[in-house]
Amino acid sequence: MAKTFDEIPLTRPSTPLLDRIDRPADLRALPREQLHQVVDELRAYLLYAVGQCGGHFGAGLGVVELTVALHYLFETPDDRLVWDVGHQTYPHKILTGRREQLTSIRQQGGLSGFPNRAESEYDTFGVGHSSTSISAALGMALGAEMAGRQRRSVAVIGDGAMTAGQAFEALNHAAHTKSNLLVILNDNNMSISHNVGGLANYFARIWASKTYIALREGGKKVLSAMPAAWDFLRRTEESMKNMVSPDALFESIGFNYIGPLDGHDIDELLDTLGNIRDLKGPQLLHVYTTKGKGFAPAEADPVGYHAINKIEPKKKLEQAVPKPGPLLKYQDIFGGFLCDAAARDARLVAITPAMCEGSGMVEFSRRFPERFHDVAICEQHALTLAAGLACENQKPVVAIYSTFLQRAYDQLIHDIALQNLDVTFGIDRAGIVGEDGATHGGVFDLAYLRCVPNMIIAAPADENECRQLLYTAWQHPGPAAVRYPRGTGPGVPLADRFNALPIGKGRRVREGRQVAILSFGVLLPAAQAAAEALDATVIDMRWVKPLDEVLIRELATHHSLLVTLEDHQLMAGAGSAVNEYLAASALTVPVLNLGLPDTFIHHGKRDVLLAGLGLDAAGIEQSIRDRLLGLEARAARG
Repeated sequence: MAKTFDEIPLTRPSTPLLDRIDRPADLRALPREQLHQVVDELRAYLLYAVGQCGGHFGAGLGVVELTVALHYLFETPDDRLVWDVGHQTYPHKILTGRREQLTSIRQQGGLSGFPNRAESEYDTFGVGHSSTSISAALGMALGAEMAGRQRRSVAVIGDGAMTAGQAFEALNHAAHTKSNLLVILNDNNMSISHNVGGLANYFARIWASKTYIALREGGKKVLSAMPAAWDFLRRTEESMKNMVSPDALFESIGFNYIGPLDGHDIDELLDTLGNIRDLKGPQLLHVYTTKGKGFAPAEADPVGYHAINKIEPKKKLEQAVPKPGPLLKYQDIFGGFLCDAAARDARLVAITPAMCEGSGMVEFSRRFPERFHDVAICEQHALTLAAGLACENQKPVVAIYSTFLQRAYDQLIHDIALQNLDVTFGIDRAGIVGEDGATHGGVFDLAYLRCVPNMIIAAPADENECRQLLYTAWQHPGPAAVRYPRGTGPGVPLADRFNALPIGKGRRVREGRQVAILSFGVLLPAAQAAAEALDATVIDMRWVKPLDEVLIRELATHHSLLVTLEDHQLMAGAGSAVNEYLAASALTVPVLNLGLPDTFIHHGKRDVLLAGLGLDAAGIEQSIRDRLLGLEARAARG
């Protein structure tokens, strides 16, 4: 039986077997009876390593046994192993040559918190967004078949990822191709329900056995000439499976369904996977696991311990969930807006694709449960659901991470904007997100939103402005978006009353001369600090669409350099919008666009990343001084 821990070790545990495993081939060299010890050592080291640096927690603890079994039985990396969702791969990283690096995970220059093809040949597919594994593994299986290779393809999907439509699209296609694909559904109560018990385990072993498969296929051939007899046996088998399985969905699609199986019983896993490994055609193994397995507090609170912060000696374990403090998180400002607006207007309906906690909606879900819809990892459905509500004169608000909104772009355009429906978007995690890295970086939303007709887009600079712009967007009778970052604001107090701000109007923050800094969003404090050193004008633009064109024209007339500043890709961002207006208006003032370069920004602390990109106060000041020197040199040359 797996060992259970009550606290996270602050010193490195003794792991003599694990220390001998630098690659899966070393694991496969061990006798099977030692795998129980490997499981305990792997879980102990995982607890220690995440405690040292913080990171995703519960999902990895839940797949320790499964990870060991897969790498023990399959010839990775030649056999393709695709993990989904990606944050359950910490044990996989430990067994694939990255054990001592795990304490650097999600830190700048350290390991990614997700599978990364550039990091290891064992990371066969990058999985930051969920529900892609079956599609990717099927593509790998088909590619191997085309090349005449006998390698196996395995997709491990769990932690809610099976709720997304793409997963079912891939299942349907996989059954059609009849490829040799194994899908493992890691059911930890975040996707579909499971049936537990010895009878289920017993039948799972039978259905996976080579004897049963041979008898089944042989019987099918013999009885094919007697359709009534074969149909009776088929229905009998389905009835037996239905007694101990969630439903016949996977069988009806065309998969051979096996399970459910205890995902923490390493012997059961080895026996069953050993039988399944060489079966032909699409197979689905359903295992049930406990998120946070082996750490008692996480087993009791799997949502709260989804991730943890770094553990300091002699300090209580901190869960990575919102806590009261001197500075408010933007997600909590959004949650407060939702509750206050809902109390005033019964038409407000809040929708989220599986980000209730992360988007600050817990209190709203408790106070207004009949007006709260967590649609699971189904971004496309979330947007069209909002569109349908708007058609009935309701006022839906969709809370969605910037990087997740990318997955529902067609619905944004076709279902909402084209029909000019009254849907408000609270776009969380906009800009650089920090430790989650490139997969979760919200650095494209201005580009893909501002080209859509009927959309208006706000970029608040502080906490109170975020609250008031959310209210303004929600009052607007059409599609509207407000983008805000992960983390806390600068400390501006919230006004009790809502105050709708003028759409498309910026505000002057500082009057200066020669240089005008047009700041879009939360980099305003850095712009103000740079402006003090330069005696520059500072504008809090507030709106990316529509732009304050009157103000921009005035600034261009009275300043010798305009500087745009944004926490977004420069290509097609807010600075590009200003450039387009100046060009269309034949205004020839020099412009310096400051923002993110044409590259993916990897993980690290947000303030460190911004400084490295020249988007802190010192970097902004230096970039402006360099441009001014260039302009002076050009003027001197005549």
